[in-house]
Amino acid sequence: MPYDRDHVVLEAEQVTNISSQEYPHQFPNDTRKFGLEAFRENLQVKIWRVSRDEMEFDLVGLDASLANAFRRILIADIPTMAIETVFMMNNTGVIQDEVLAQRLGLVPIYADPSAFTFKTANQAPTDVNTIVFDLQVRCTRKPNPGPGETDPDKLYQHHSVYSGDLKWSPKGDQAEKFADDPIRPVHSDILLAKLRPGQEIHCEVHCQMGMGREHAKWSPVATASYRLLPHIVLKRPITGDQAERLQACFPEGVIGIVEEDGKRVAKVANPRRDTVSREVLRHDEFKDLVELKRVRNHFIFKIESSGIIPSSTLFSQSIKHLMHKVKVVMKAVEAMENSMVEE
Repeated sequence: MPYDRDHVVLEAEQVTNISSQEYPHQFPNDTRKFGLEAFRENLQVKIWRVSRDEMEFDLVGLDASLANAFRRILIADIPTMAIETVFMMNNTGVIQDEVLAQRLGLVPIYADPSAFTFKTANQAPTDVNTIVFDLQVRCTRKPNPGPGETDPDKLYQHHSVYSGDLKWSPKGDQAEKFADDPIRPVHSDILLAKLRPGQEIHCEVHCQMGMGREHAKWSPVATASYRLLPHIVLKRPITGDQAERLQACFPEGVIGIVEEDGKRVAKVANPRRDTVSREVLRHDEFKDLVELKRVRNHFIFKIESSGIIPSSTLFSQSIKHLMHKVKVVMKAVEAMENSMVEE
């Protein structure tokens, strides 16, 4: 059986054809081009849906190494602002100071990272490298609750501490700079702690710029992932009741049934919806009738932003970051070549 360089093959117990063979002259009579111009000709980007926080698109015509580079950059290399230091003045709740500080650190902060700079270890906080929030909540009893009342919402005031209780304290010219789009937590309803009458939380938090490679709180995405496009091959027509049994082996919409010459015939309708569970390969009647594959260079990409940066902006930033990395490597290679010539 010839090597199928365009597809990864899924069998009942294993996955084969996993090695990428993109270099020229790997096969007899190979006419594929290899180079920048061929890459430009074959590259396709198709956007399926996009909103501020989510984006799904197809990347076609590139190797898995490049797709994975985009994914890793999205997760680890795009900087954001996040809570780094918590100054605890008073905490009489049941959550320990260090646990509360960890919970605060994971609250995504809506602030344009391009307006700030990285803070070095020995640098003092300034309005260009630090954002300050104050958190002060004290739980009290509500007057005149009903007899036998047990609902905390009717018994107490401020018994739940939410991310929306973080109040931005502008420094320097931050108030003017961000007047049209104030700095704030992305979500105001993240539960941080619960209090009871007499308990209080009072602290000041400082946000600084960082990247996801240092801590996940700085990652601009909740998830960035890709999967290869499923490719389902029906080796011969499957009709009648067998077509319906085949349809039941896949998620809804993957296999359709159409009328041809008075017969019900199974057709591949939307392979994109297949989860590749390989359920069909568990049935002996389909083992020689159906092949499950994935298109090697067709990536279904999904980006889910944490809410700080729009999803569409994140992908364009990942491209710029990758271009910057390539330029750094090229300069290093040129410097090495020049040093070898001089020697």
